[in-house]
Amino acid sequence: MADTTSPWPHSPVKVGLVGAGPWARGVHAPVLATGPETELTAVWARRPEAAQETAAPHGAIAVARFEDLLDQCEAVAFAVPPDIQADLAGRAAKAGKALLLEKPIGLDVPSARRLVDAIDEAGVVSQVVLTNRYHPVAQEFLRAARDIEVAGARSACLSGAFLGGDFATPWRLEHGALLDLGPHILDLLDAAMGPIVRVRATGDPRKWVELTCEHESGAVSQASLSGSVSVEPGIMRVELFGPRPGLVYDNADLDHDECWPVLRQAFASAVRTGVSGELDARRGLYLQELIAQAATSIKD
Repeated sequence: MADTTSPWPHSPVKVGLVGAGPWARGVHAPVLATGPETELTAVWARRPEAAQETAAPHGAIAVARFEDLLDQCEAVAFAVPPDIQADLAGRAAKAGKALLLEKPIGLDVPSARRLVDAIDEAGVVSQVVLTNRYHPVAQEFLRAARDIEVAGARSACLSGAFLGGDFATPWRLEHGALLDLGPHILDLLDAAMGPIVRVRATGDPRKWVELTCEHESGAVSQASLSGSVSVEPGIMRVELFGPRPGLVYDNADLDHDECWPVLRQAFASAVRTGVSGELDARRGLYLQELIAQAATSIKD
């Protein structure tokens, strides 16, 4: 990831924001407006009044049409449901805009693959907001994991987000934890233990689902996922085990605000160099394919 201690040597990347919900207002807009690597220039949302409320505190403008947003920026950030994101991001890519994408990058594998194809054809930069990967503690955990032999792992990503509140949104309630939380945990397990070659699932993604992953190395990892349990705060924990003392990543006591400067500089650096980092749309597609494999195993 980028070194956030270095001064930013370039002009700020002009970013337009699609969406004006809680995540857009609470994270995307202030993070992109803070700079110095990025500048929030415009916001577009289905509800014009919400777009105005999101844009105004940061000196950005609210625009009436998605096409108007594209005229105001060189990169587009998305904070909308995955089916909407996949369609609009493909259009933005064709217009030559760099993309900052939420996970999952689409509602299903075909839509995610179409988006990646559009990105590849346009040759634009992409980056996925896999939040944990931008925290310095998680990055240190993954660096340490590369130096140890891992036989197996257990992990959990649990919250009560689906029980009510801002994030009990229709697509999350319909598809559950596998699609919403699965990208986070599968990404960490894959990065810590090497490529996942097979994943199976049991349970109900809308209540509780268990994943068993087989890695290329022969190691096995397991993950518990739920967005429908009463836990406060939420749990994100990965434990690695092997012949020597293992490693633990637990984000319970972390300051999540430490993620955002790293994310912002990584994205801006990718835009200015024209080279996507590790966490690009292809990474998002890979994770989506693993999720689809897990979902298929539940149906079988």
